[in-house]
Amino acid sequence: YIVTNNHVIDGAVEIRVTLNDRRVLKAKLVGADKLTDLAVIKVDAKNLPSIPWGDSTRLHPGQTVLAFGSPFGYFQFSVTRGIVSALNRPNPYTDDPRKPGAFIQTDAAINPGNSGGPLVDSRGEVIGINTFIISGNGSFAGAGFAIPSQIAKATTDEIIKNGVVHHGYLGISMNDVTPENSSFFNLPDASGAIVSQVSPDSPAGQAGLKSGDVLRDLNGNKILNGSALQVAVSQMAPGNTITLGILRDGKSETLKVKV
Repeated sequence: YIVTNNHVIDGAVEIRVTLNDRRVLKAKLVGADKLTDLAVIKVDAKNLPSIPWGDSTRLHPGQTVLAFGSPFGYFQFSVTRGIVSALNRPNPYTDDPRKPGAFIQTDAAINPGNSGGPLVDSRGEVIGINTFIISGNGSFAGAGFAIPSQIAKATTDEIIKNGVVHHGYLGISMNDVTPENSSFFNLPDASGAIVSQVSPDSPAGQAGLKSGDVLRDLNGNKILNGSALQVAVSQMAPGNTITLGILRDGKSETLKVKV
Protein backbone atom coordinates (compact mmCIF):
# COMPACT_ATOMS: atom_id res chain seq x y z
CA TYR A 1 0.00 0.00 0.00
CA ILE A 2 1.29 3.46 -0.93
CA VAL A 3 -0.12 6.77 0.27
CA THR A 4 -0.33 9.74 -2.11
CA ASN A 5 -2.58 12.72 -2.84
CA ASN A 6 -5.96 12.39 -4.50
CA HIS A 7 -5.05 15.13 -7.00
CA VAL A 8 -2.01 13.10 -8.09
CA ILE A 9 -4.11 10.13 -9.25
CA ASP A 10 -7.38 11.94 -10.05
CA GLY A 11 -8.51 11.01 -13.56
CA ALA A 12 -5.62 8.60 -14.15
CA VAL A 13 -6.29 5.78 -16.60
CA GLU A 14 -3.12 3.94 -15.58
CA ILE A 15 -0.96 4.31 -12.47
CA ARG A 16 2.72 3.35 -12.38
CA VAL A 17 5.12 3.47 -9.44
CA THR A 18 8.88 3.93 -9.87
CA LEU A 19 10.87 2.45 -7.00
CA ASN A 20 14.26 3.65 -5.83
CA ASP A 21 15.95 0.69 -7.56
CA ARG A 22 14.38 1.92 -10.86
CA ARG A 23 11.81 -0.87 -11.06
CA VAL A 24 8.51 0.33 -12.51
CA LEU A 25 5.40 -1.40 -11.16
CA LYS A 26 1.77 -1.17 -12.16
CA ALA A 27 -0.48 0.03 -9.35
CA LYS A 28 -4.20 -0.14 -8.74
CA LEU A 29 -6.28 2.41 -6.87
CA VAL A 30 -7.54 1.17 -3.50
CA GLY A 31 -9.55 4.31 -2.78
CA ALA A 32 -9.40 8.09 -2.58
CA ASP A 33 -10.83 10.88 -0.45
CA LYS A 34 -11.32 14.26 -2.12
CA LEU A 35 -12.09 16.06 1.13
CA THR A 36 -8.64 15.42 2.63
CA ASP A 37 -6.92 15.07 -0.79
CA LEU A 38 -5.57 11.63 0.11
CA ALA A 39 -5.44 8.39 -1.88
CA VAL A 40 -4.09 4.88 -1.43
CA ILE A 41 -2.70 2.77 -4.26
CA LYS A 42 -1.40 -0.80 -4.20
CA VAL A 43 1.43 -2.57 -6.02
CA ASP A 44 2.02 -6.31 -6.29
CA ALA A 45 5.46 -6.69 -4.71
CA LYS A 46 7.08 -8.08 -1.57
CA ASN A 47 9.82 -7.01 0.85
CA LEU A 48 9.53 -3.33 -0.07
CA PRO A 49 11.07 -0.82 2.35
CA SER A 50 8.57 1.04 4.50
CA ILE A 51 8.62 4.04 6.77
CA PRO A 52 6.70 4.37 10.06
CA TRP A 53 4.04 6.96 10.88
CA GLY A 54 5.06 9.64 13.37
CA ASP A 55 2.86 11.68 15.70
CA SER A 56 2.08 15.10 14.20
CA THR A 57 0.34 16.20 17.43
CA ARG A 58 3.75 16.35 19.13
CA LEU A 59 5.36 18.68 16.59
CA HIS A 60 6.69 22.13 17.46
CA PRO A 61 7.66 25.08 15.23
CA GLY A 62 11.40 25.05 14.60
CA GLN A 63 11.77 21.27 14.35
CA THR A 64 13.87 19.98 11.46
CA VAL A 65 11.94 18.21 8.69
CA LEU A 66 12.79 16.62 5.34
CA ALA A 67 10.55 16.63 2.27
CA PHE A 68 10.81 13.83 -0.31
CA GLY A 69 9.49 13.80 -3.85
CA SER A 70 10.13 14.39 -7.53
CA PRO A 71 9.90 18.16 -8.07
CA PHE A 72 8.66 19.18 -11.52
CA GLY A 73 8.21 15.47 -12.27
CA TYR A 74 11.79 15.33 -13.49
CA PHE A 75 14.16 15.40 -10.51
CA GLN A 76 13.29 12.02 -9.03
CA PHE A 77 14.12 11.04 -5.45
CA SER A 78 14.89 14.59 -4.29
CA VAL A 79 15.25 15.45 -0.59
CA THR A 80 14.99 18.97 0.82
CA ARG A 81 15.45 20.15 4.37
CA GLY A 82 13.71 22.82 6.41
CA ILE A 83 11.84 23.40 9.61
CA VAL A 84 8.25 23.31 10.80
CA SER A 85 7.27 26.94 10.21
CA ALA A 86 3.83 26.72 11.82
CA LEU A 87 1.13 24.25 12.81
CA ASN A 88 -2.65 24.05 12.45
CA ARG A 89 -2.86 26.28 9.40
CA PRO A 90 -6.49 26.54 8.20
CA ASN A 91 -7.64 25.41 4.76
CA PRO A 92 -6.96 28.38 2.42
CA TYR A 93 -9.29 27.16 -0.33
CA THR A 94 -12.97 28.08 -0.53
CA ASP A 95 -14.11 25.37 -2.99
CA ASP A 96 -15.44 23.23 -0.12
CA PRO A 97 -15.80 24.70 3.39
CA ARG A 98 -15.94 21.16 4.83
CA LYS A 99 -12.29 20.51 3.96
CA PRO A 100 -10.36 20.18 7.23
CA GLY A 101 -7.32 22.36 7.83
CA ALA A 102 -4.67 21.71 10.50
CA PHE A 103 -1.94 21.81 7.82
CA ILE A 104 1.75 21.76 8.74
CA GLN A 105 3.58 24.72 7.20
CA THR A 106 7.24 24.18 6.29
CA ASP A 107 10.03 26.03 4.52
CA ALA A 108 11.52 22.77 3.20
CA ALA A 109 11.46 23.29 -0.56
CA ILE A 110 8.24 21.85 -2.00
CA ASN A 111 7.48 22.28 -5.70
CA PRO A 112 5.01 20.84 -8.23
CA GLY A 113 5.81 17.11 -8.28
CA ASN A 114 6.38 16.85 -4.53
CA SER A 115 2.68 16.21 -3.93
CA GLY A 116 1.98 12.96 -2.13
CA GLY A 117 5.54 12.64 -0.87
CA PRO A 118 6.30 12.34 2.84
CA LEU A 119 7.34 15.08 5.23
CA VAL A 120 9.63 13.32 7.69
CA ASP A 121 11.00 14.32 11.10
CA SER A 122 14.58 13.85 12.28
CA ARG A 123 13.71 10.35 13.55
CA GLY A 124 12.74 9.26 10.04
CA GLU A 125 9.00 9.08 10.77
CA VAL A 126 6.27 10.41 8.47
CA ILE A 127 4.63 13.38 10.16
CA GLY A 128 2.91 14.75 7.06
CA ILE A 129 2.02 14.28 3.38
CA ASN A 130 3.19 17.19 1.20
CA THR A 131 0.17 18.49 -0.65
CA PHE A 132 0.28 22.15 -1.79
CA ILE A 133 2.27 25.37 -1.85
CA ILE A 134 1.34 29.03 -1.67
CA SER A 135 3.38 31.01 -4.14
CA GLY A 136 3.10 34.00 -6.45
CA ASN A 137 4.51 32.07 -9.40
CA GLY A 138 3.55 28.46 -8.66
CA SER A 139 7.04 27.39 -7.52
CA PHE A 140 8.89 27.34 -4.19
CA ALA A 141 8.42 30.51 -2.16
CA GLY A 142 9.14 29.17 1.32
CA ALA A 143 5.55 28.23 2.19
CA GLY A 144 4.79 24.55 1.66
CA PHE A 145 1.98 22.66 3.35
CA ALA A 146 1.51 19.06 4.43
CA ILE A 147 -1.46 17.06 5.68
CA PRO A 148 -0.55 16.06 9.27
CA SER A 149 -0.09 12.36 9.98
CA GLN A 150 -2.89 12.61 12.57
CA ILE A 151 -5.33 13.04 9.64
CA ALA A 152 -3.42 11.11 6.98
CA LYS A 153 -3.07 7.88 8.97
CA ALA A 154 -6.70 7.75 10.11
CA THR A 155 -7.96 8.50 6.59
CA THR A 156 -5.70 6.03 4.77
CA ASP A 157 -6.37 3.29 7.34
CA GLU A 158 -10.07 3.73 6.58
CA ILE A 159 -9.44 3.63 2.83
CA ILE A 160 -7.40 0.41 3.15
CA LYS A 161 -10.10 -1.15 5.33
CA ASN A 162 -13.24 -0.04 3.46
CA GLY A 163 -12.10 1.58 0.19
CA VAL A 164 -13.88 4.80 1.14
CA VAL A 165 -14.08 7.38 3.95
CA HIS A 166 -17.23 8.95 5.41
CA HIS A 167 -16.68 12.21 7.26
CA GLY A 168 -18.84 13.66 10.01
CA TYR A 169 -19.92 17.28 9.81
CA LEU A 170 -21.97 19.77 11.86
CA GLY A 171 -23.25 22.23 9.26
CA ILE A 172 -21.97 25.52 10.68
CA SER A 173 -19.72 28.39 9.71
CA MET A 174 -17.31 29.56 12.39
CA ASN A 175 -14.93 32.35 13.30
CA ASP A 176 -12.06 31.88 15.73
CA VAL A 177 -12.09 33.46 19.16
CA THR A 178 -9.41 36.17 19.19
CA PRO A 179 -7.89 38.31 21.97
CA GLU A 180 -10.02 41.18 20.60
CA ASN A 181 -13.40 39.45 20.69
CA SER A 182 -12.78 37.26 23.75
CA SER A 183 -13.39 40.24 26.05
CA PHE A 184 -16.69 40.98 24.24
CA PHE A 185 -17.90 37.46 25.05
CA ASN A 186 -16.43 37.62 28.58
CA LEU A 187 -14.18 34.62 27.93
CA PRO A 188 -11.25 33.74 30.22
CA ASP A 189 -8.95 33.09 27.22
CA ALA A 190 -8.76 33.46 23.43
CA SER A 191 -9.66 29.88 22.53
CA GLY A 192 -12.73 28.34 20.95
CA ALA A 193 -14.90 29.19 17.97
CA ILE A 194 -17.88 31.48 17.44
CA VAL A 195 -20.79 30.17 15.37
CA SER A 196 -21.51 32.66 12.58
CA GLN A 197 -24.07 30.65 10.61
CA VAL A 198 -26.07 27.45 11.04
CA SER A 199 -27.51 25.54 8.07
CA PRO A 200 -31.25 24.98 8.76
CA ASP A 201 -31.54 21.20 8.30
CA SER A 202 -28.00 20.37 9.44
CA PRO A 203 -27.05 18.28 12.50
CA ALA A 204 -26.14 21.51 14.33
CA GLY A 205 -29.47 23.12 13.42
CA GLN A 206 -31.45 20.10 14.61
CA ALA A 207 -29.52 20.10 17.90
CA GLY A 208 -30.39 23.76 18.52
CA LEU A 209 -27.02 25.40 17.92
CA LYS A 210 -27.45 29.13 17.17
CA SER A 211 -25.48 31.93 15.57
CA GLY A 212 -23.46 33.70 18.28
CA ASP A 213 -22.87 30.57 20.35
CA VAL A 214 -19.27 30.20 21.50
CA LEU A 215 -17.99 26.62 21.19
CA ARG A 216 -15.67 25.92 24.10
CA ASP A 217 -15.19 22.16 24.38
CA LEU A 218 -15.85 18.92 22.49
CA ASN A 219 -16.50 15.76 24.52
CA GLY A 220 -14.88 17.46 27.51
CA ASN A 221 -11.75 18.51 25.60
CA LYS A 222 -10.95 22.19 25.09
CA ILE A 223 -11.51 23.52 21.55
CA LEU A 224 -8.48 25.58 20.49
CA ASN A 225 -10.07 27.09 17.37
CA GLY A 226 -12.52 26.40 14.55
CA SER A 227 -9.99 24.48 12.50
CA ALA A 228 -9.24 22.08 15.37
CA LEU A 229 -12.97 21.45 15.86
CA GLN A 230 -13.48 20.86 12.14
CA VAL A 231 -10.63 18.33 12.02
CA ALA A 232 -11.95 16.47 15.08
CA VAL A 233 -15.51 16.26 13.70
CA SER A 234 -14.41 15.30 10.17
CA GLN A 235 -12.54 12.31 11.60
CA MET A 236 -15.72 10.98 13.20
CA ALA A 237 -18.03 8.60 11.38
CA PRO A 238 -21.51 9.98 10.65
CA GLY A 239 -24.03 8.91 13.28
CA ASN A 240 -21.75 9.46 16.27
CA THR A 241 -23.13 11.71 19.01
CA ILE A 242 -20.84 14.39 20.42
CA THR A 243 -21.15 16.66 23.44
CA LEU A 244 -20.49 20.36 22.81
CA GLY A 245 -19.84 22.74 25.68
CA ILE A 246 -21.02 26.19 24.61
CA LEU A 247 -21.38 29.68 26.01
CA ARG A 248 -24.72 31.30 25.10
CA ASP A 249 -25.57 34.80 26.30
CA GLY A 250 -22.82 34.48 28.90
CA LYS A 251 -24.14 31.20 30.31
CA SER A 252 -22.56 27.74 29.97
CA GLU A 253 -24.68 25.08 28.30
CA THR A 254 -24.18 21.56 26.95
CA LEU A 255 -25.62 20.29 23.66
CA LYS A 256 -25.72 16.77 22.23
CA VAL A 257 -25.23 16.68 18.45
CA LYS A 258 -25.38 13.65 16.16
CA VAL A 259 -22.82 14.32 13.40
